[in-house]
Amino acid sequence: MAKRQPGKPTQGRFRHGIKAPLVFSAVLAVVAGTATSIFATGGGSKVLRVDLGITAAGIAFITSLVICAMLMMAETPNAGHLSEGSGINRSSAKPDRKPDATQPTAAPEDDDEPRYGERLPKQDT
Repeated sequence: MAKRQPGKPTQGRFRHGIKAPLVFSAVLAVVAGTATSIFATGGGSKVLRVDLGITAAGIAFITSLVICAMLMMAETPNAGHLSEGSGINRSSAKPDRKPDATQPTAAPEDDDEPRYGERLPKQDT
């Protein structure tokens, strides 16, 4: 078994081919087209409705192919560098933690300035 080269786009995830979604969509289109042609005829003595069958097959093929493509994109994992860094409020257990003595403290806030979401005292009157 060949080893993967670092930096290749296939590293770390399963590589999907295009053949499986195309075959799945084609089979679904044939089933939908055949069923629509037969059921739209309305009886054994009438002419087979091939026009409706082709239309239904085309719609089924395109729709199933788009759904397969969206599901394949949703499965793709994020890059590793996106999970690094401090982030904003990464620890929801202690969102308003007091700064340590080793960290520089910010200038004291004015009492007139509200915290986020609070109203100013002057606005109440």
